[in-house]
Amino acid sequence: MNTTTFGFIGLGLIGGSIARAIREKLPQSHIIAFDINQASLEAALLDGVINTAAPAIDETFTPCDYLFLCAPVQKNDDNLKAIKNIISAECLLTDVGSVKTGIHEAVESVGLQAQFIGGHPMAGSERVGYINSKAILLENAYYILSPTTSVSSDKLEAYRELVTTLGAIPLVLDCKQHDYVTAAISHLPHVIASALVNLVESSDSEDGIMKMVAAGGFKDITRIASSSPVMWQQICLTNTENISSLLTDYINALCAIREKLDAKDGNELHSFFDNARIYRDSFINTSSGPIKRDYAIQIDIADEPGALAAIATILALNNISIKNIGIAHNRESEGGVLRIEFYNEDTIAKAKEILTHKGYTVYERS
Repeated sequence: MNTTTFGFIGLGLIGGSIARAIREKLPQSHIIAFDINQASLEAALLDGVINTAAPAIDETFTPCDYLFLCAPVQKNDDNLKAIKNIISAECLLTDVGSVKTGIHEAVESVGLQAQFIGGHPMAGSERVGYINSKAILLENAYYILSPTTSVSSDKLEAYRELVTTLGAIPLVLDCKQHDYVTAAISHLPHVIASALVNLVESSDSEDGIMKMVAAGGFKDITRIASSSPVMWQQICLTNTENISSLLTDYINALCAIREKLDAKDGNELHSFFDNARIYRDSFINTSSGPIKRDYAIQIDIADEPGALAAIATILALNNISIKNIGIAHNRESEGGVLRIEFYNEDTIAKAKEILTHKGYTVYERS
């Protein structure tokens, strides 16, 4: 059986996570990587994630069956020129950027369109760099594939199978459709979250009372504003038309609801929030997609030593596994200061019954 060779130009959060997933799911693979950060390469070698650290973008990558472009978007043009005469004709070239039209145009300009399939794993983290990469980042995440019109169906099917093997969900989209979709569900939300954070900063009092009392709702909706400013600068500069168009639509929608608010139109305000609630809940209840239902409960507990341990012990004695547990220091709309997440619906029902019987007040999340 031939060993598949994978190459990575750039070994940050996404590149590192894909490499880790390959090492975990396809342990016999040979992985070659280059990154300008030597510490990342040394760490990947030490972890056993990669086999070879390339000194540059050179002939070290010639044996690759797959080559992932994972460096910052603005480096793609130079990197494509560097690999053009290095990779074999059989090598499948791909990338991991969240904007696809630009990379398709760049690939065509160097004549590599017959072996290129754009890739976008729709997973990430506010943290960056190889040190924060993890194989599970790809699990159950949509991984969008945008093939050129020149690439063979065999290459597309092979890539689709690879993505499935790594635990992600492959979805094939045209590059222009991809860029419009991601502008709506990924890029615009980052712009909105950052704008909201900046608004609160400029509106806050000198003693920072807004910042001090900012609770769950504000933190949830603005969490993504903690992402890399360099990355989002580049995304805005490469998917400008789509983001601008959707931002205009969003501004118009805000102006429309402002009119209802100023008019104190209760019926329209109720419809506004109810329609959003129904549609948002449909994301969670669907059988697939990146927004999964979480099986979690909130529990009121006393602020005293041993309170959390007591609940964990009760659940352990009843053979109930906890997926995640944490304290909600700020609460707005949800009851219960302790949040416990489980793996499935049967477990949450059993845990709720046991804890209620023990006298705890339990709130199940919808």
